[in-house]
Amino acid sequence: MLISLHLDNMYRDLSSISFTLPVEYQKTAECLFSILDIKAAAEFAKILGIDVEYKRLLALDRKSNELKTFLNHFENNMDLLIKKTWVDKSDETRKYTLHDKVSLFMKTIEKGDFLKSTEDFSAILDDLAYLLFGEQSEKEDFTEYTFRIDAQMGLFWWYGSRLSLLKEVKNEKNFWAVLLLGLCFLTNF
Repeated sequence: MLISLHLDNMYRDLSSISFTLPVEYQKTAECLFSILDIKAAAEFAKILGIDVEYKRLLALDRKSNELKTFLNHFENNMDLLIKKTWVDKSDETRKYTLHDKVSLFMKTIEKGDFLKSTEDFSAILDDLAYLLFGEQSEKEDFTEYTFRIDAQMGLFWWYGSRLSLLKEVKNEKNFWAVLLLGLCFLTNF
């Protein structure tokens, strides 16, 4: 399924700060967000180092107990990340708000509304980035910063920043494929 997004448009906000994805990731990233199919998502999962679990989970029926167990692991890991993150007293409310967002997100996934889930997940990632990286997460060079820490981490945060571009996709299966990338990565974070 093609989306009316082009690679130039995807990177325009980053080009203003002289950052582009490393060459070895550009083709896969372009396919994920412009072609958006299961094969492109599987390639992206491989780069993130989650391909085995990703393929296994993607093949499961969405109502299976095994997938429910995985989603429970995701929610538990997010709870740990949120609780164990040290923040200034002024940001404590952000932690509680994020915890509530994750709970609502899980309910949206259970309902099978993957468009809404993807939008919610994008907001969750913004808040999580702030808890993990502080004000740096709100700077224009955040993606570049995370790439300097670790290439897979940088690619993951780049992915998270692009989720909001997927509004034109109508295929539920493709939304699930892209959403599952982030769920797998954070479950193993």
